[in-house]
This record gives sequence, C-alpha cells and structure tokens, in this order.
Amino acid sequence: MAEQRNATERRTLWIVLGLNIGLAIAFFASGAFGDSSALIANGLDNLSDSFVYAISLFALSRSAKWKRGAANVSGGLLILFALGILYDAWRRYVGGSDPLGTIMIVMALVAAAINALCVWLLARLRDPDVNIRAANTFSWYDFAANLGIVVAGGLVAWLGTNWPDLVVGVIVAGIAAWGGVGILRDAHGEHHKAVHNDDQVTKDSA
Repeated sequence: MAEQRNATERRTLWIVLGLNIGLAIAFFASGAFGDSSALIANGLDNLSDSFVYAISLFALSRSAKWKRGAANVSGGLLILFALGILYDAWRRYVGGSDPLGTIMIVMALVAAAINALCVWLLARLRDPDVNIRAANTFSWYDFAANLGIVVAGGLVAWLGTNWPDLVVGVIVAGIAAWGGVGILRDAHGEHHKAVHNDDQVTKDSA
C-alpha cells in the first residue's frame, strides 16, 4: 500500500515538474518578448517550483527527517525567489519598460489553465506529506498570480503604462514570500510533532 502510494505521488510530481519547467521556459520567452516584469516573475516562480518538485521527488522515498529538510529548502527557495522578483521590478522601475498587455493576458490564461491542472493532480493525492503540501501551496499561488497578470495586462493595454505590470510583479513576490514562510512553519510544526512522538516513545519504554 505504501509502495503504491509512493508510486502515485512520484508519478504526479514528475508530471507537475514537467509542466512547471515548460511554463518557466514559456514565461521567460514571453516576458523577454513582451518586456514584462510580471511574466519574468512568474517564470522565476515556476523555475523555483521545478527545483522544489525535484527536491520533493528526491525526498519522497526517504525518512520523515529528509522530507522536513526538503520542505525547509522549498520554503527558503520561495523567499529567495521573492527577493529576485523585487530586484527585477526595481530595475524595470528605474530603467523603464514597455510591457505588451496582450502578451501578458494570453500567457497568463494559458498558465492559469496549466496551474489549475497541477492543483487538481496534487489534490487527488491522499494523506499528503509536508512536501506534497508545499507543492500544492506553490500551485495555488501560481494560479492566483496568473489571474493577477490577466488584470495587469488589461490595465497595461488600457492605460498604456507599465506600473500595473510592476505592481503585479511585487505582489507575486509578496505572495511567494508568504508561501515560503508558511512552508517553513509547516516543516517546523512537523519537526516538533516528531520530537514529541519520540519523547513519548521514550517515556513509554522507560
């Protein structure tokens, strides 16, 4: 039963990993072409997610301690990614940019559909461990960020200015940082639970 569950989780993570790598490439390409901070931000997000899914796959068949360690790395990567987005938004604010609203909307809608598929795939897994929960957090935040890019793209096309693109980039960074902190808290809670269970076993055997 445990082996079958691990096989299902592994297959799901491989699918989600492949989808996120593809999205990262598409976001970088469309962000460079469309001069969009929000699209580049989501490209960095999906690249970060891909690293996290790879770490989760590595930790899947290992001990609970390994899984908690992988979750800590995941949370830290999300926070680092958020700092990278803030730097990119600041660079575009100082140097100026001319984002293409139509490219932003089309790419965000495609990505939202793919992220919804990732959420559905991960939600099907029963009794998810801390890494699967982290993966689900990423997919939900990605989906929300893509909806924000759709709104920003509409405002860019309507107003002919770059500030909605920069604002969404900063918001995506904030969402990512919040998600990273949440994952670190989850991993910390799992650690305390494990320590408590070990202490209880020690007392019972004394």
